[in-house]
Amino acid sequence: MISKTGKVWVVALLLTLVESAAAWAGDGIVRVLAIGNSFSMDAVEQNLWQIAAADGQQMIIVNMYIGGCSIERHVNNIRTNKADYRYCRIDAGGQRTVREGVSLADIIGEEPWDYVSVQQASHDSGLPATYALLPELVEWVRAQAPTAEVVFHQTWAYAKTSSHSGFANYGRDQRTMYNAIIGTTRAEARKAGIRRFIPTGAAVQNARETALGDDLTRDGYHLSYGVGRYIAAATWYEALCHRSVVGNAYVPDGSEPGTEALTPEECRLAQKAVHKAVKRPFKKR
Repeated sequence: MISKTGKVWVVALLLTLVESAAAWAGDGIVRVLAIGNSFSMDAVEQNLWQIAAADGQQMIIVNMYIGGCSIERHVNNIRTNKADYRYCRIDAGGQRTVREGVSLADIIGEEPWDYVSVQQASHDSGLPATYALLPELVEWVRAQAPTAEVVFHQTWAYAKTSSHSGFANYGRDQRTMYNAIIGTTRAEARKAGIRRFIPTGAAVQNARETALGDDLTRDGYHLSYGVGRYIAAATWYEALCHRSVVGNAYVPDGSEPGTEALTPEECRLAQKAVHKAVKRPFKKR
């Protein structure tokens, strides 16, 4: 039995938590948690914070990463509270913190998230049968992060020359893979009650039809450290912050380790491809 003093302390603690959440909600910072894999790493760990800063928007970005992680594996990790993730946090000032061996339960309460993203492993993204556990993943996120909107990160088709074994699921044809991803993610995410999409796959495909060229990857499936990752980050920013990236002043200069410099023209073409994708995220080819 809790004493009267104890009850007063519990009430005071709850009021403090409510007041803190309200204060965070009014600070103008957009808080994003990605439950993903190497494709979310491509999208949010490079350029996203900088694109936002160039537009006067503060962001806190956390990526929970396991290479090649599927929806099924995420759900199994939740069920067993497995500390199997690489955690990367970029705070509102742009400072990066990386830790290994973290569980989703460790992080889900870290911030009053505005958005929590989910996604499928790239090779399974266009296969409807692999989404059976998506509703369970979404339900868990909503229970643990009631302030957040769950969003779906639509991944991209592989390069035409990709040697990835999963490319065989689509007859090693980029257009087939792209259309499968577009149709499957739209249908399966909506079944799980998700209404907002981050259409990176559509943005990459749009960019492939410009002077940027078809292959925007570094190995046939992961995005290049230059314009590929820039496209993904710009898509996340426009889709989540509701601000056009066309004309955004940030141009990567290659000064950060593992990054590549871009020209203003490359950024302009990428921005236009992104803007078109956010307006038409399910355009088939």
